[in-house]
Amino acid sequence: MAPWAGAELSALNPLRAVWLTLAAAFLLTLLLQLVPSGLLPGCALFQDLIRYGKTKEGGPSRPAACRAFDVPKRYFSHFYIISVLWNGFLLWSLTQSLFVGAPFPNWLHHLLRILGAAQFRGGELALSAFLVLVFLWLHSLRRLFECFYVSVFSNAMIHVVQYCFGLVYYVLVGLTVLSQVPMDGRNGVVIHCNHRIPFGDWFEYVSSPNYLAELMIYISMAVTFGFHNLTWWLVVTYVFFSQALSAFLSHKFYKSKFVSYPKHRKAFLPFLF
Repeated sequence: MAPWAGAELSALNPLRAVWLTLAAAFLLTLLLQLVPSGLLPGCALFQDLIRYGKTKEGGPSRPAACRAFDVPKRYFSHFYIISVLWNGFLLWSLTQSLFVGAPFPNWLHHLLRILGAAQFRGGELALSAFLVLVFLWLHSLRRLFECFYVSVFSNAMIHVVQYCFGLVYYVLVGLTVLSQVPMDGRNGVVIHCNHRIPFGDWFEYVSSPNYLAELMIYISMAVTFGFHNLTWWLVVTYVFFSQALSAFLSHKFYKSKFVSYPKHRKAFLPFLF
């Protein structure tokens, strides 16, 4: 075993603690949703915080106090604006460091230290981090383009807490990627806004192939880092459970709305879940 492998498994730095906590929280939330509704007391705020868009509309009745904190789901574009700008800055900083030899800004260097940036590995992961950051920036740019020119946002809402979480999420993901660098001195036409049963391709197997594709994107980033990078696998674990929860709620929505919904179709993982 490589000398740093033991440290990988034993060191729980702040970033790993955050991703582990998020993964555990979404796993618990998913498990609670699998429990028959009559066995657990209802909590309107809890349900409001885990649902958004169509699943919020198709969920339990919402008190006026919850509706007061609604923001339009079309604000999703703000997440990707932040991501393109922030992660573009991180990518630029890393590019300057790798190819020009310029140091990170002092405040960024100190922030990465606080978050638990790698200090015990050599420089072989720097290029991997660069590639993952490029993929993340391109992914965010694609999602921003989709928000502006592809996605059709009806009057669906999200909770302001979900909105704030989305703003922080892509900042944190970018910092997580950059923390893997050793700190050793270095238009379509809208037809309608009604829901329909989609068919074809991945929709034959799962209700939400977009969530499955999101998971695969993060797994591909993990492969780029190498299978031993515990920190990024914690990110993947969080993405798995968060996307599984969203897929499960969407699946329930479709099954409740369409009597003829395909019985063989799973929520998230083909043939399994």
